Amino acid sequence: MSGHSKWATTKHKKAVVDAKRSKLFAKLIKNVEVAARTGGGDLAGNPTLFDAVQKAKKSSVPIDNINRAVKRGSGQEAGGADYTTIMYEGYGAGGVAVLVECLTDNRNRAASDVRVAFTRNGGQMADPGSVSYLFSRKGVVIVPKEGTDEDAVMEAVLEAGGEEVTDLGEAFEVLSEATDLVPVRTALQDAGIEYDSADVVFWPATQIQVDVEGARKILRLIDALEDSDDVQNVYANFDASDEVMAQLEED
Repeated sequence: MSGHSKWATTKHKKAVVDAKRSKLFAKLIKNVEVAARTGGGDLAGNPTLFDAVQKAKKSSVPIDNINRAVKRGSGQEAGGADYTTIMYEGYGAGGVAVLVECLTDNRNRAASDVRVAFTRNGGQMADPGSVSYLFSRKGVVIVPKEGTDEDAVMEAVLEAGGEEVTDLGEAFEVLSEATDLVPVRTALQDAGIEYDSADVVFWPATQIQVDVEGARKILRLIDALEDSDDVQNVYANFDASDEVMAQLEED
């Protein structure tokens, strides 16, 4: 590869990474602002805001941006948008169920973005209720492995409502009922165990195993959906083996 081609490729890759980083920052800031509007700007009295701020900090969102979002959401500073949560449902290739959680100030734009992403990536939108019944609300805390082990994590969260601890490779995933998320997160803090994020998510009751091509198609759909500024989270009931994921990383 010539020097110029290598530079052009690197520049393109960096632009893609920076664009995704910028979109991630915007979505994390939106979460902070909405949490502050819903429960007030006091982190000690608003656990949802506490977790939103924690997640933003862990993702290297500048603290000034976070503080301004808290002020906008809590009414201390002008400029906050009136965001509405909307859920869209659909299917990806191979019948994989997909839930799309939007946080938007423009319903028409959000609906259009989601519809286009499904249509262009081998999926189709579904009627409300046709997919959501396959998911339930769960609490998920991600704990980095550094400085702890699976036994210590399980011991810390068991009495607080932790149901399952899964080894993700570089981190542990702690699953709980949605209502036990804050007690589980607090139990980890009390045990001196750091955590990266604590979220209430839509958890699939069953999963569809996909091969390399199926994984490639569903991940392409998820990427397209997440590319919309209005889409906060995408949940899908697919599972791909380590071998499949390793093959995708080689692409």
